[in-house]
Amino acid sequence: MGICRSIEAREGRPRGLARKNLVLEMAHESPSRPEGNTSGYSMVNRDIDVLRATPAYSDVEIFAYEEMKFATKNFRPDLILGEGGFGVVYKGFIDQNVRPGFKPMQVAIKELNREGFQGDREWLAEVNYLGQLSHPNLVKLIGYCCEDEHRMLVYEYMASGTLEKHLFRRVGSSLSWAKRMKIALDAAKGLAFLHGAETPIIYRDLKSSNILLDTDFNAKLSDFGLAKEGPMGDQTHVSTRVMGTYGYAAPEYVMTGHLTARSDVYGFGVVLLEILIGRRVMDKNRPSREHNLVEWARPLLSHNKKILKILDPRIEGQYSTKTAMKVANLTYQCLSQNPKGRPLMSQVVQMLEGFQCTKDTDSGTVLHGEVDDLILSPNTSHSTQ
Repeated sequence: MGICRSIEAREGRPRGLARKNLVLEMAHESPSRPEGNTSGYSMVNRDIDVLRATPAYSDVEIFAYEEMKFATKNFRPDLILGEGGFGVVYKGFIDQNVRPGFKPMQVAIKELNREGFQGDREWLAEVNYLGQLSHPNLVKLIGYCCEDEHRMLVYEYMASGTLEKHLFRRVGSSLSWAKRMKIALDAAKGLAFLHGAETPIIYRDLKSSNILLDTDFNAKLSDFGLAKEGPMGDQTHVSTRVMGTYGYAAPEYVMTGHLTARSDVYGFGVVLLEILIGRRVMDKNRPSREHNLVEWARPLLSHNKKILKILDPRIEGQYSTKTAMKVANLTYQCLSQNPKGRPLMSQVVQMLEGFQCTKDTDSGTVLHGEVDDLILSPNTSHSTQ
């Protein structure tokens, strides 16, 4: 049994992010492990010992590898929910047969691909952040497994899958305008919460595949492997290696490695554009000038007649022209090349709250209200973002 499971004492404390997290800094900034060098693996184990001793993790379960095998029926292939750079995600079920006294629940179990040290860093980051943070629009970390070479994360199960799956599906019903606006608001609330933490957190990897949906299509941010503490005090940015997903990363971050909360705002703008138009941010199957969604569509967002022609035809008739133009304007501002021209996520939340619908039908929607007084000024700024 690995050193990860060597600490058993845990204390209770309100959930909140520690002011300074040396474990996470080691996880993010340590150089990559040379092939054949085991020192990095030992460092990860020592960091996990520190995590296990941190009181903030009092309500995060630590599972044995045998329990994970039992929960996934020995990692049965037909229980695979998805695969990515991190590894494989399985649907699992934990009950008293897996762990006596445990409340029965469906879970998603993500197994780390052991081929690279970057996976260890991401794994540590997820345990660190989701082990301490709690918000309705962040996916809940139920527990983790760190035993010998095995690294796994156990999340609440999100039955409706990813926003990506529903936005770009070829068959079946599409997301209504009302659902899209609610999902956008939920994601915005999750980001605003991270940015407003005592120690601001920059998510750094917002994309439609990282927004998960439950049975009622409530949206939650997942995959905190690239999250990083933001600038504090007089700092204007943090400098870091450029990481993320092509097409969603803010241009100034890609060019300089300077990361701020407004880098996340740009990524949110890309997702909002995908929601509006129903296209992927990168699509080589389109005509060449339309390969990059942002480059093609952003100039059209400020032209009323043009934007109405490129909105997703599957939601035609479900929104008022006035509201569609306001969402397009918000998207345009989030995608500003100048970071200071982008709104704060708290302002984005305000705007999107005004676009929510009281009725969700195929024939139309009834809006709560038109928030004319909340049109954002590009000069609005915040010292820490």
